[in-house]
Amino acid sequence: MERSTWWKTSISDISPGVIRFHGYPVEQLISADTVGLASMIWLMTRGELPCPAQARLLEHALVAGVDHGPQAPSIAIARMAMTCGVGINSAMASATNVLGDVHGGAGQELMELFQAILVDERPLEEAVAARISWLREQGRYVPGFGHRFHPVDPRRAPLVAAVEAARAEGLVEGRVLDAALEIERQINVGRERPIPMNIDGATAIIYAELGFDPVLGRGLFILSRSVGALAHAWEESRSGLRNKGPEHRSILPDYAGPARRDVS
Repeated sequence: MERSTWWKTSISDISPGVIRFHGYPVEQLISADTVGLASMIWLMTRGELPCPAQARLLEHALVAGVDHGPQAPSIAIARMAMTCGVGINSAMASATNVLGDVHGGAGQELMELFQAILVDERPLEEAVAARISWLREQGRYVPGFGHRFHPVDPRRAPLVAAVEAARAEGLVEGRVLDAALEIERQINVGRERPIPMNIDGATAIIYAELGFDPVLGRGLFILSRSVGALAHAWEESRSGLRNKGPEHRSILPDYAGPARRDVS
């Protein structure tokens, strides 16, 4: 491979005195009143600038996912890492590194579920029922629904309303929204305690309606949650405490091993 093609990218054009992203000079992007961070995320991942309405809808999802307090493992880990003497970048990396399939990955899984439902030629109700049955046969939860903390996730209503408004404006088709609401309806049939749509589910609707790939859906959630990791790591750094574990030092884990024994 020739030296000139060792790294090849259509994203950034960098040379002495020149910085362009997908062709747009950075000085123009900095100065444009219509370009904010959400627009830049769109540009860098999609290759074009979004319209203002698209950027606003994306920003709604990014704002909603920034934090869920130290009871969220990623945030607790950021705070614990900071008390170990690492830099703030390491604390943030520690947080994002645990945003896997169980904690933070449900949005991507739900977006993949949306794809399977929307290519199904059966009526929506039947297509949704088939995918729910398929998940249950494997002993899996429906991703994006259920919350161990909130009986009703306060982030659901405003995000769903934002998508409904976007559909009314013709900004998005609304097919993903319909699929999500049908999933929510079916999994709650006959239940006294409803299973709420959670933040992964509500943001997955927006990311999918805006045309993001499911893998990017997880990446966008991680970008959002890294803001919370930054804030909590910074706050913890000023506490003056060192080597904080997951529980107060007065609480010892239950020991489940053999009783005391002597080496023979």
